[in-house]
Amino acid sequence: MSDSIVEFSNVTKQFGNHRAVDNVSFVVRKGRIFGLLGPNGAGKTTSIRMLTYILKPDSGSIKMFGQPVGPETQKKLGYLPEERGLYKKMKVGEQLIYLCRLKGFTREKARSQIRYWLERFGALDWIGQEVGELSKGMQQKVQFIATIAHDPDCLIFDEPFSGLDPINSEMLKEAILELRDAGKTIFFATHRMEQVEQLCDDIALFNKGKLILQGDLTEIRSSYGLNSIRLRFSGDSRFLNNMENIRINNRSTNYAELRLLEGANDQLILREAQRHVRIHAFELVQPSIQEIFIDSVSK
Repeated sequence: MSDSIVEFSNVTKQFGNHRAVDNVSFVVRKGRIFGLLGPNGAGKTTSIRMLTYILKPDSGSIKMFGQPVGPETQKKLGYLPEERGLYKKMKVGEQLIYLCRLKGFTREKARSQIRYWLERFGALDWIGQEVGELSKGMQQKVQFIATIAHDPDCLIFDEPFSGLDPINSEMLKEAILELRDAGKTIFFATHRMEQVEQLCDDIALFNKGKLILQGDLTEIRSSYGLNSIRLRFSGDSRFLNNMENIRINNRSTNYAELRLLEGANDQLILREAQRHVRIHAFELVQPSIQEIFIDSVSK
């Protein structure tokens, strides 16, 4: 593709007898948020480490900006790893300036960028504090700023919301969408399916090192049609245990997500539910990413 930023071609990586990434191919397009999804141990972080040239594939090739990944492509990246790493004894401002200057910024340009993002996250007061004095969530925001402050063309976030409360998660989400709208290409790895629904344009779904589904998220969901029910109710949910031709994909107090299997009739399900509980919402919808993942793995 002419607008591709990242290209994986038949990439395999093995550690001993464990094949962490198994003959994987996909393309990440410019100006899109690409979700690399799957449970822990599926191969997401290994793929990222090969993309960032921390690891090399055993076979296959990886290109970024049209050239094989290596020291030159590393310079164009912003990488937020799953394992956070900041210098605890350095002050926030000094550390961010140091990291920006490693990417070729002048001190003045680095200071300007860092000030903008600290103000954006309501964190300008931290500039003179040692990193080790900050809470885990505050350190996470500092590391996020370190990832984006040098204005890279491609950003890689590995579980970026880990350790953040809902308010700070929303702040980070807004920043990621703003970066995408500014033309950045964003590579986003997570096992949290609900974050994918809110952020991603395209997805690649991993399971046990294999790529089992990929493409435009909207098109993938549309291809499944309206085959799921979101049900909100009050009462005893045990009636769900006896329903035929459904699969319960998500269930909690007074809420259930049901997948319609062959032979299921949504109106019969509604009538049966009304016999047992008070219905507050009954909605026929496209499947969630979690449902699509369960369906893809089971196949």
